[in-house]
Amino acid sequence: MSPFLSIVVAFSRRRATAVIILALILGVALAWYVAGHISIDSDTGKLVDPNLPWQRAAADLDRQFPQNHDLVVAVVDGKTADQASAAAGALAAGLRREPQLFEYVRQPDVNPYFQRYGLLLLPEAQVQDFCDHMISAQPFLGTLAADPSVRGVLDAVDLLAQGALRGQASAAQIDPTLRALAASAAAAADDRERPLSWQQLFSGRAPGPGDLRRFVLARARLNFGQVTAGDAPVKAIHELAVCDGLTPDHGVTVRVTGPVALNNDQLSALTESAVSSTVLCLGLLLLWLVVGLRSFRLVLAVTVTLIAGLIACAAFAVRFIGPFNPVSIAFAPLFVGIAIDFGIQFSIRYSAERLEAGAGAALDRTAAGVGLPLTVAAAATAAGFLAFAPTRYLGVNDLGLIAGAGMVIALILNLTLLPALLSVLNVPGRPEAVGFAWGASADRFLARNRPAVFSVVGLAALGAALLLPRLNFDFNPVDLENQHSESVRTLQDLTADPGTSPYSIQFLAPPAQAQAAAQRLNALPDVARVLDLGVFVPSDQDAKLALIEDAASLLGPTLSPAAVKPPPSANDVLSAARRCADDLAQVGARGDRPAAELAAALRAVAAKGASAVPLLERNLSAGIAGQLDDLRAILGATPVSLATIPEAFRRDWQAPDGRWLVEVFPKGDTRDNQVLRRFAQAVRAIVPQAVGSAVTVDEFTRMAPRTFGIAGALALAAVAVLLTAVLRRLSDVCLVLLPLLVAGLFTLGTAAALGIAINFANIITLPMMLGIGVAFDIYFVMRRRGQDPGLLRSPTARGVVFSALTTGSAFGSLALSRSPGMAGMGKFLSLALAYILLCTLVILPALAPRETAEPPAA
Repeated sequence: MSPFLSIVVAFSRRRATAVIILALILGVALAWYVAGHISIDSDTGKLVDPNLPWQRAAADLDRQFPQNHDLVVAVVDGKTADQASAAAGALAAGLRREPQLFEYVRQPDVNPYFQRYGLLLLPEAQVQDFCDHMISAQPFLGTLAADPSVRGVLDAVDLLAQGALRGQASAAQIDPTLRALAASAAAAADDRERPLSWQQLFSGRAPGPGDLRRFVLARARLNFGQVTAGDAPVKAIHELAVCDGLTPDHGVTVRVTGPVALNNDQLSALTESAVSSTVLCLGLLLLWLVVGLRSFRLVLAVTVTLIAGLIACAAFAVRFIGPFNPVSIAFAPLFVGIAIDFGIQFSIRYSAERLEAGAGAALDRTAAGVGLPLTVAAAATAAGFLAFAPTRYLGVNDLGLIAGAGMVIALILNLTLLPALLSVLNVPGRPEAVGFAWGASADRFLARNRPAVFSVVGLAALGAALLLPRLNFDFNPVDLENQHSESVRTLQDLTADPGTSPYSIQFLAPPAQAQAAAQRLNALPDVARVLDLGVFVPSDQDAKLALIEDAASLLGPTLSPAAVKPPPSANDVLSAARRCADDLAQVGARGDRPAAELAAALRAVAAKGASAVPLLERNLSAGIAGQLDDLRAILGATPVSLATIPEAFRRDWQAPDGRWLVEVFPKGDTRDNQVLRRFAQAVRAIVPQAVGSAVTVDEFTRMAPRTFGIAGALALAAVAVLLTAVLRRLSDVCLVLLPLLVAGLFTLGTAAALGIAINFANIITLPMMLGIGVAFDIYFVMRRRGQDPGLLRSPTARGVVFSALTTGSAFGSLALSRSPGMAGMGKFLSLALAYILLCTLVILPALAPRETAEPPAA
């Protein structure tokens, strides 16, 4: 192959102008083509092979229940349950007015079925307590039903005070209500919002964290033609919340999470830091080129060749691969970091040869000296990338194909366009290109101390091997996202509560099989609860309905008065406040502190006059009408069966083909990936077709090491075969591979020592670094054959060092990304590259025995 490569370089030298003009025309044409056809598909669901069994099951679930796909989840927290409900209702109504952004909107907790039959789903004892509580509050409820306003609230409280004065009610009975009213009334007197929780008063129990939180689920219309496909829907939710006053200043917090928001924040993190990382990368590349090549003309030639290669690589991707995905878009820094190595090696060797020969002869001697090593290095690097092709991770598959083709493109341009540019620019030789001044001393040191070098390297390798059992694997996709983003912080908040953990598992099954599986799953120690359509048919209905019917017979007329008072004026409210305060003051004089506090608060409000009435109304009467409606609906409950479940509710749990949806929730801290994996494995042992976020974590954890282990083995085998075919010596093949294997061991050992987890992003680097590192060793080994074994004093060593610096700059720029996954990949690549350079400059020269087959080459 060497004579052929020399012919190619010689032809490019002799036809330099024609080659440059042709490259310019092709470059402009390809750039025009890329600009007009480049696109990105940011759908992360397409990054994994859709033909995998669990992917097919997930796709089937999405087809049967499209309302659960492409969801934006708005989490609404309020200071009271009534406030959270009202805010969620206002937000949902606003989102329904944006059909161009949201296909549909729903509130899972606002469901006519639950409003009417929810009480029947509670244990009989809780139903009894609720009915007793409502019956005891009958006079209070009657006043509110006849006047569901702040005036009615004050009249009802006045009624309680009069009952206490007459001895008809004890302090223990009325104090909880008076205490809650006093806090809200005092807030109104101080111009603060503190809505009273009527849900708490009606239920008679303190609210839990879940009672103060509501959800709005919206299926977003996504634009996968842009990087952040869900940007518009997510922004619309935030803007609507601000516009409607659903802000912390008003006691409401609206946060957005869910699959769409998580993907959107992840892709935003990737793009927001792209400009700064690109500028830094280019600046460092130019710096190292200037320092390494010491010639503006050399830097210009290498840079032009690199840009032409990047354009050609992008054109290949657009034409033959299709839209870029969130992983394959990283081809650019990878191409720049690796392809520039070819230009540096060729240019430094040419600069050294130019000291002893004219431009034409120097190019010919450069082609003879580095043409074959560059070709073998490009082939080996391409093999490392193409090893990704058989993987089921389609994002990496595309990246491997693009980068592999890019290595071929880079080689062709560095053997054609670069020699043509060097010839036209008439680049002179540089004495610095001969090598490093310290190289000869280093060569002698390594030769004299080979046993010591091997001992140190052996001990270090043993230490790294002993650290490997501590290596941590984390294949939860959420851990690769920006942990400070709203979507991730909200998700972690939900995950901390077992009742709202998103790491559930779902599956579809015929009704009988679904109920049988649910019964077995409920017995598992890793399962907290199992939901299916049958769960929503109440048990012990006869006893519960009897209790409700008794309460309805007493409360029915009370909750449906013949007439309802018109809304009060400000003066009506102030009069009622003064009257109520007077009666409460008498109760307080008997030692009832809550009554005294409420009396003082109402008098403070009355003293402020009509201006205080609107805030008093918001604090005391907001939510009354809704709670009364809910109470009327509950008291109208009738027997329920599977056949009588409303179709609108049934559609959330039964597929069109009749199968039931079964949802299984985990027990334990689901922020621990091991807990998730045990949960997923336990459920799938009973239901193999189960899917969900916990299954995704388990599948990724099993798939990634196997997939990339195969990719690494394929890359190693391909490189070994290639090296054997070219070098024809087993010893030389080992010389190339051994430093790389040691560097890989050091990299993993350091990751274990520093607590760096192997994840779905940085595991990509392992087979990739094999292809990259092989190039460095090939340059040394092929120079060593028949030449001066003083490797570190050669131009090759200078080229390797500055290639590593430029490549490290390209990879290091990834570390600036706001995406933890991309930043981690950049850091891991930089760490691996540092060890590869160290092993290449230390182990390989120490291993290489002296050869004197031929005189040293210039």
